[in-house]
Amino acid sequence: MLLPSVNVTLILTSYGPPGALIYGVFIISLVVYLTTVFANITLMLVIYLDTTLHKPVYIFLFNLAINGLIGSSAVLPKIMSNLFADVKVLEYVECILQVFFVNVYGTCAYAILTVMAYDRYVAICSPLQYHNIMTTAKVKLLLLIVYCVPICSLAVQTYLTSRLPLCRHIINKLFCDNLAVVNLSCVKNTVGDIYGICLVFVFVVLPLIFVILSYVKIMCVSLKASESTQKKALKTCTPHLITFINFSSATLFSVIYNRLNFYLSKEVNVFISVHFILIPPLLHPLIYGIRTKEISNSLTKFLRRKIFAIDFNPWTEHKNCCNDSGFICSKKGLV
Repeated sequence: MLLPSVNVTLILTSYGPPGALIYGVFIISLVVYLTTVFANITLMLVIYLDTTLHKPVYIFLFNLAINGLIGSSAVLPKIMSNLFADVKVLEYVECILQVFFVNVYGTCAYAILTVMAYDRYVAICSPLQYHNIMTTAKVKLLLLIVYCVPICSLAVQTYLTSRLPLCRHIINKLFCDNLAVVNLSCVKNTVGDIYGICLVFVFVVLPLIFVILSYVKIMCVSLKASESTQKKALKTCTPHLITFINFSSATLFSVIYNRLNFYLSKEVNVFISVHFILIPPLLHPLIYGIRTKEISNSLTKFLRRKIFAIDFNPWTEHKNCCNDSGFICSKKGLV
């Protein structure tokens, strides 16, 4: 069945008028997007190519990088194309797809960070049983849950939103999100509102509680251990903790923005609206690349082996520069 508003075009009003500022925003957006893509793909390649990194924590990190690419690619290319458009518009079907992928990005990121917290909890609180608990089958099952449960749940929410009749066609944002589309409707979406609250509780509140409890337990265990063990635990958990706080802050900003965007200045409105999509996918691979010794060492070895493998020693060239005809090479040519 076709969507009731399938042929509707929505107008996005948060873009500024043509001018020098637009070019600056475009350049910044392009640099951030390309850097995000490069950083996440590099992280994925390092984890994929280095067999010593084929461990649960890095497998989850690999999937976090994939998720970051989904979030960035769902929004930033369209924002950049709209910057130079005379009328900033989005087809309704495109808007609904954007809503779906942005929500998938947010919920799956929280789910992946939650299973990463569980992995760190097992590694520190039950180190001797770690390999028996975090088996290959267990990791596959966790990843299946991480993707299937949010995607199926969000597909239902997106369907409910897409069935709403529209009375308005103007969105005061840079891109579509679920609440913005719901606010365009002519009718009260009671079922969708209740379902959305349930999704927030399941995919945001519960993971937040679980991660906090995991770190409380990790802290209690670490305080009873030796100083070297405490340092190791801190070093192991720091990248994940920074990443989780960063993403939670971006999510909180996004929630506040959805409720207060009409009362914010245009500049603040624009920044907060893209912060959730712009910052976490860029910072996550950088945080793990800098803070995780195994990844930084693996990246360094990869660069040395693949890029700096050519020997530029002139004495080596001179020593080997003799051909079958008996000629000897000089710096200027054959003699």
